[in-house]
Amino acid sequence: MIRKAFVMSLKPGCEEDYKKRHQPIWPELEIILREHGVVSYSIFLHQDKRQLLAYAEIEDEDRWKAIADTEVCKKWWKWMSEIMDTHEDMSPLAIDCSEVFHLTRSQGQV
Repeated sequence: MIRKAFVMSLKPGCEEDYKKRHQPIWPELEIILREHGVVSYSIFLHQDKRQLLAYAEIEDEDRWKAIADTEVCKKWWKWMSEIMDTHEDMSPLAIDCSEVFHLTRSQGQV
């Protein structure tokens, strides 16, 4: 399993709209994520800084990158570009985070 984390930013005043747009995410986007090997995906909001910390567990880096080429993802990016900082292609401006610590509870461990 590959663990990924990255940080994105919201435009001022868009925190509540961002939350609403993810409750729930589009079913067709969820299908694309699962088909491309996303096992778990969480996004956390730092309210004061309007920063989003995204954490994903994926099966394969190439399948993860291929999500960006799907029509559903491009449509989602376009819709989210109204409230997020983005590149010219409307993909979110994202800064990868490097893992410095990880703790896993083994089966049978307390």
